[in-house]
Amino acid sequence: MNNKVQQLVQLLDDAFHNHQSISPLTNHAEDLTIDEAYAVQLERVNVAIQAGEVISGKKIGLTSVAMQNLLGVDQPDYGHLFHSMEVKDGEDVSLKTLFQPKVEGEITFVLKKDLVSPNVTAEDVLLATDYVVAAIEIVDSRVKDWKIKLEDTVADNASCGLYVLSEKAVPLNGVDLKKVQMKLLKNGEVINEGCGLNVLGDPAICVAWLANKLSEYNVTLKAGEVILSGALSAAVEAEPGDQFTAVFTELGSVSVNFTE
Repeated sequence: MNNKVQQLVQLLDDAFHNHQSISPLTNHAEDLTIDEAYAVQLERVNVAIQAGEVISGKKIGLTSVAMQNLLGVDQPDYGHLFHSMEVKDGEDVSLKTLFQPKVEGEITFVLKKDLVSPNVTAEDVLLATDYVVAAIEIVDSRVKDWKIKLEDTVADNASCGLYVLSEKAVPLNGVDLKKVQMKLLKNGEVINEGCGLNVLGDPAICVAWLANKLSEYNVTLKAGEVILSGALSAAVEAEPGDQFTAVFTELGSVSVNFTE
């Protein structure tokens, strides 16, 4: 691990331990590459595992054209999920445990067998999927005011925060994920909506992209892992007292509440 990567690992560790946002990592290392950013992420994941964390899956970010345009990138990114990040459907989340959270509605895959890349296709993903569930991802950034570039969010574990899964497991038989509609409600009012087509044209394509991307870093998607396939609409800021519910056609709904 080079000195630049080590320095950025330390900056993110300090942000977590001090619970204080930091300036963009790309301000500290203007020449930071995507590969170096993933090296930062993977080093912090390895340290977390050594401290007792258990990987539960992966998340895919920047799957919509709008988000890619916002950050000036032409590809998604990914981060690691831990069991400690999972919140039960309908539970409360204290904002004191987060930095600057935002809420997204997503379709999540639960795998029944490993997805071994390269050359994984959307069809391979469907064959490897046990079931899908409605999900909320609570994205969070350690970078102050979300002033991030692609390298910043990659290093910061793809801006992972927490995730909430519905208890309704839906088999893929007869479900066209591209056509699944989602409405995101904030305090009972629809605040935005989207559908499966909004994430690279097909949520299964997102997971195939992830499986193939991971091969570059000698990482494999494992049976039993949950894969958050990308936000179907824009992320919405969460404030104390907010309740969010993501309502999906065919998949049901999932909700979370925020407290001080």
